[in-house]
Amino acid sequence: MHLTLEFGGGLELLLKSSTKVHKVEVPPKDGEGKVTMKGLLSWVKANLIKERPEMFVKGDSVRPGVLVLINDCDWELCGGLDAELEEKDVVVFISTLHGG
Repeated sequence: MHLTLEFGGGLELLLKSSTKVHKVEVPPKDGEGKVTMKGLLSWVKANLIKERPEMFVKGDSVRPGVLVLINDCDWELCGGLDAELEEKDVVVFISTLHGG
């Protein structure tokens, strides 16, 4: 499934290439026809994160303080970890935690 992933608020610094926008192809998990947010987070951790994955994920979900939007809508309104993604969706991850 083709998705656009955007990382901001410093999260892009954790990635293998420190670019903010990534156009990716994410395969559905075995036996599933759809990609869920839970599956996407696992894929991102395995394929895009280069260092300090604990700054992005905690368990199966994102770390508290990371805002997640699916097509500009809060992911909690879309179903959270169980939200099913569709072809060409845009998923944005923004860290709201900053030094001061």
